[in-house]
Amino acid sequence: MKIISIANQKGGCGKTTTAINLASSLSSNGKKVLLVDLDPQAHASLGLDIDGQDSLYNVISHLTPRKLKIENVIQRVEDSFDIVPSNILVGTLEQELADEIGRELKLTEVIDTVKSRYDYILIDCPPSLGILTVNALRCSDELIIPVETSRFSAQGVDHLMDVVQLVQDRLSHPLECQILVTMFDSRLRHSFAMMEKFREKFSDLLLDTIIHVNVKLKESAVEGKTVIAFDKYCRGSKDYYRLAKEIISMEQRVPEIPLQTVTTNLSGMTEKMQELVKEEAKQLFTTKFAIEAPGAKTVYVTGSFNDWSLDENCRLRETEGLWEVDIPLEPGIHEYQFIVDGVWREDPHNARKERNPYGDNNSLVEVSVNG
Repeated sequence: MKIISIANQKGGCGKTTTAINLASSLSSNGKKVLLVDLDPQAHASLGLDIDGQDSLYNVISHLTPRKLKIENVIQRVEDSFDIVPSNILVGTLEQELADEIGRELKLTEVIDTVKSRYDYILIDCPPSLGILTVNALRCSDELIIPVETSRFSAQGVDHLMDVVQLVQDRLSHPLECQILVTMFDSRLRHSFAMMEKFREKFSDLLLDTIIHVNVKLKESAVEGKTVIAFDKYCRGSKDYYRLAKEIISMEQRVPEIPLQTVTTNLSGMTEKMQELVKEEAKQLFTTKFAIEAPGAKTVYVTGSFNDWSLDENCRLRETEGLWEVDIPLEPGIHEYQFIVDGVWREDPHNARKERNPYGDNNSLVEVSVNG
């Protein structure tokens, strides 16, 4: 069971969008998820069309005339996905808790009563660094900081990391931090320039998944739905599904098994099992992408094989001006382009290409079953 806070005091960075759609994507991966809307603006509740008349305020406050337990305010969003809604009264908790002893543990005490029911509890924090945010960090195992590719976002991360350090030092609470790049526009050179600065400054904290600009994310919020429920085939759905897979895989990592052990286990399989393993291995073929770009800072390859998205798997590595990467592809014809320092380029050494709707060419690579 893991508790994850999603926080950034800078507005417009995709914090609530991430909270809603990561919760939905984790649920789609078979996990039981609770989303706690701790933001007095109640955007997570509104974005899911949830009535916030009874909210976390009624659970934590000692002044409310309508005192409730957290079980009384939890509402169902989707299968295996619940929410604790918020409303404007949650903001008054900052002042109410200011003089209380153990004020930073109030949310922990509430969540402890229900956490055994869930695999993940996500907390959508307020866009501030007050008592409510400290409460969220104190009860969390992990913090995800959504950032857009801008200078102001980088400064916001610095301020939030100061609060994290305070929680770790004064409250003796370890907290793992991850940075998620959101609203990434691959059409802009500026996006790639800022991405590189994030990598230089926060290389150990960056998640591999990148959330791209996608209008379906906004349209789904208007309809009061998660993006997967609104359009499960859009880029926004795929990005958040990929993020959920990455979060889950972090908990499922196991030490590497020596080759000797793998060979022994394979030999112990039934003939049918061995045939299935071999058949699966035939489905993907390692394909090398390469381009000469001396002096370039970043080079990616993207195409129809990954829905034109970007992540670390499609980032090329450089050796004396030659950039290369190996990507496993299914048999068939795939369109692709390179992105060199933010500029889209067709493969100069591949004569096979096809016109695209944007007025330039996509290069084509064919992967055959016989290799």
